[in-house]
Amino acid sequence: MFLINGSVQVIMAVLSHDEIIKLLDSKELKISPLDRKQIGPGSVDLRLGYVFRVFKKINKMVVVDDSTDYKELTEEIKIKKGESFLIQPGELVHAITIEKISLPQNISARIDGRSRFARLGLLTHISSGFMQPGTSGKIVLEMANLSPIALAIKPNTKICQIVFEELKGKAKYSGKFTNQNRP
Repeated sequence: MFLINGSVQVIMAVLSHDEIIKLLDSKELKISPLDRKQIGPGSVDLRLGYVFRVFKKINKMVVVDDSTDYKELTEEIKIKKGESFLIQPGELVHAITIEKISLPQNISARIDGRSRFARLGLLTHISSGFMQPGTSGKIVLEMANLSPIALAIKPNTKICQIVFEELKGKAKYSGKFTNQNRP
């Protein structure tokens, strides 16, 4: 806490390894499935799932507004265990994590890429990396290949990390993407 113009201000804090463990043990925070080895000093590694959503090749303009439905422009692809998914240069695909995350009402989270993959030109989320407090579901990843070469990504790879932040007060998300299980 600190003072600004005579009033106490609270800074949201990133949760450490031990605080994440406490929340998991109390069942306030749920991550399933989870191997405790995925928990780092200030984040939890999340693994790439087996379902992807790719854009259809269409030859028309799409107006972007609140009524635009991404499902009309994309198709879902599921790959088998042991297979890789190829992302071409400049291509954007949606993917999903294996893990389902359920946040308490006083914790929000942010998805962050892993530098080892960013150095190859792979972005694991383009925008909307924020997870609202009180929400539950698998994480949809907006992945893009910014490299000049095709990249093969493998399900079950620790593809990104989630960072938890403590809120001042409580809130609960109840929007359109609550309980998502598919990209």
